[in-house]
Amino acid sequence: MSIELITLLLFGALIFFLCLGLPLAFVLGGVGVVGCYFLWGDKGLYMIASQTYGAMGKFTLLAIPLFIFMAMILERAGVADDLYTMMHRWMGPLRGGLAIGTVIICTVFAAMAGVSGAATVSMGVIALPAMLKRGYDKTIAMGCISGGGALGILIPPSVPMIIYATLTGESIGGLFAGGILPGLLLAVLFILYIGIRCHLQPAMGPALPVEERVSLREKVISLKAVALPIIIIIMVLGSIYAGVCTATEAAALGCLGAVVSALVYRKLTWYLIRESCFRTAALTAMIVWILIGAYCFTAVYTGTGAHHLMENIMLSIPGGKYAILISMQLIFFILGCILDPVGIIMICTPVFVPVIKSLGFDPLWFGVLFIMNMEMGYLTPPFGFNLFYMKAIAPPGITMVHIYRSVVPFVILQGVGLAIVVIFPEIALWLPKLMAQ
Repeated sequence: MSIELITLLLFGALIFFLCLGLPLAFVLGGVGVVGCYFLWGDKGLYMIASQTYGAMGKFTLLAIPLFIFMAMILERAGVADDLYTMMHRWMGPLRGGLAIGTVIICTVFAAMAGVSGAATVSMGVIALPAMLKRGYDKTIAMGCISGGGALGILIPPSVPMIIYATLTGESIGGLFAGGILPGLLLAVLFILYIGIRCHLQPAMGPALPVEERVSLREKVISLKAVALPIIIIIMVLGSIYAGVCTATEAAALGCLGAVVSALVYRKLTWYLIRESCFRTAALTAMIVWILIGAYCFTAVYTGTGAHHLMENIMLSIPGGKYAILISMQLIFFILGCILDPVGIIMICTPVFVPVIKSLGFDPLWFGVLFIMNMEMGYLTPPFGFNLFYMKAIAPPGITMVHIYRSVVPFVILQGVGLAIVVIFPEIALWLPKLMAQ
């Protein structure tokens, strides 16, 4: 059987079963196992077993449940409430100030937790009702929460970055460092957009009335809310960049910081621990099964030599290496509308990373671009995760159409940020190079 036919059958079956609505993990694993059996018989299944066993034995994967557990604890610990109170006092007097403050809180939350849902759900519960009550337009109110929440997978610690690093052999610390400035760039773009639009259209985000504003003394007192988040960020990221801890060990420190935060805020209960453990187990199981399924599919895909065919196809795109890079980003964007970002990383990494290396691009820089594109996938309809998070917590009367409209400007801004990092690679590479010195 020719490599061309094998490739067509593998990816054709993958797309067919995904269109039927079957779970990604079972589609990847099922196509991989069945394809392996028909190509090599019973003995071929040993290859899949060994690949999967080797992958699950990687120490770095332990960071995934630890970062998820940390996010689950922080989501309910009360940290977000105090942060929002602080931002309400400082930013409220500005037009669009509550929305700007929400983006800033999401950025801080992103630096504490490795998943998008924690900031999106927390701010949706706390900030959305407050903004709507004060006359904010629902599109700007929901959009800033969805867009800001998506920063959680780009600003480290990031679970998708850990998965990418595991598959490619890149340094997790290097990827974490590479995501900081692009993440801050996107946060600044969001803030500028909100500020400019609310300045031109005051009804979109009116300033707080004078009677709701507080004194400078109360503002300064509210700054204590950032103490615990800063300590957690230093514990997690500082220990990695200082070379004291691996990403997994830093994740364990982050869990300790999250539990201490819950204790300080008097939210540490057996119920909180139990629910956080259950939710962590559910999310981790989903990710692990996708990993296992992807390793099954990848083992067959590479075993047949089909990856060489895909590399040749990508390299034959006219227009030079940047045309190939842009084509990849467009493919990621389209896939982000219909697939889970973790699954896209699992499927596309073995196909595109060898091409990137052969073109002379830095794979760490490409990894940051990849994660930025996956961040867009959290907002792009019809299956963006943050869209469903928002729908679950939005007040009655808000439809999915409203939510889709609210994220459009933020998806465009994410695309602008991605283009800037493509044009200026040092935005993603400067900190990793500084760490390596």
